Amino acid sequence: MPKVSVIMPVYNVASFVGQAVRSVLDQSFTDFELLIVDDCSPDNSIAICEAFGDNRIRIIKHRVNRGLAGARNTGIRHAEGDYLAFLDSDDFWDTDKLTLHVQHLDESPYLGISFSRSAFVDEQGVPTRFYQMPKLTDITPEHLFCRNPIGNGSAPVIRRAVFEQIGYQSCFQGEPEIRYFDSELRRSEDIECWLRIALQTGWTIAGIPQPLTYYRLNAGGLSAVLDKQLESWEQVASVTAGYAPTFVAKNYDHAKAYQLRYLSRQAIRLGDGYASVALFRQSLNASKRPLSEEFGRTLTTGIAAHILRMIPNFYRIIERSASLSIGWIQRRKIAQDIAS
Repeated sequence: MPKVSVIMPVYNVASFVGQAVRSVLDQSFTDFELLIVDDCSPDNSIAICEAFGDNRIRIIKHRVNRGLAGARNTGIRHAEGDYLAFLDSDDFWDTDKLTLHVQHLDESPYLGISFSRSAFVDEQGVPTRFYQMPKLTDITPEHLFCRNPIGNGSAPVIRRAVFEQIGYQSCFQGEPEIRYFDSELRRSEDIECWLRIALQTGWTIAGIPQPLTYYRLNAGGLSAVLDKQLESWEQVASVTAGYAPTFVAKNYDHAKAYQLRYLSRQAIRLGDGYASVALFRQSLNASKRPLSEEFGRTLTTGIAAHILRMIPNFYRIIERSASLSIGWIQRRKIAQDIAS
């Protein structure tokens, strides 16, 4: 039995999947299997995967497209490892990703989810010198609902025992199946799952300071579809309210404000000044909690959104100047956290 099962859903990613697979096969930790779930990909993505010819690769084919959550569920059901790692096929990993997560989990028996920081890369896979810099410890359900420190679906490595605890019976095309991610959700299914783990189990969630996941900023990806992101977050809130109504009622307005602020920052990255301003103002109307708890970050978001909308050329000049210092500050913080 392998120690780790790596689960990679594949659908229409011929431009990226080779780099993703190679980053797994090049891991310094070698006791793993790579489960590639072909979600009825219409391009030659699977042919690229098959060309590697590594006996640690297993390819599982869907008869119909199930979406990201459905593909992850298929991978979990076929996995043999004690730890399950997830990699979206347009992202890739640092060579020490599995080594450090296995060490983190082995040393912490109550840790259910180990996640890493992530480095942003552009569509060509070139690092942007920016990082996701979430809180790494003391992750509460309230914090997850507002901010999702795990950040993306390629960051966590999770104990099999966690999924055994949250799995639920369902049915697909007349056949019974166990689900872990909610496959009725086509977006934000990872956030829903992490939140369910935090609310329904006693496992802890913690991150390690190294940026071990390379997260691709793909303008055509799900995370770039701003008009659908808020809708998907609302669906997560609705699903969660089904089993934790008091929790959702208490935290809904604040969490929505944080989600809208996040979407405003996404709009800024995409260069859409009008959307970024509209989303920022909606955030303030939902709750002032982000302003009181994270004044500097919230104020910076608002200023950047308004400058981008009113003087886009000036904003791009400021962005180029600021990016150097922001990247330097983030790298310094990462180095300090690793050293401590």
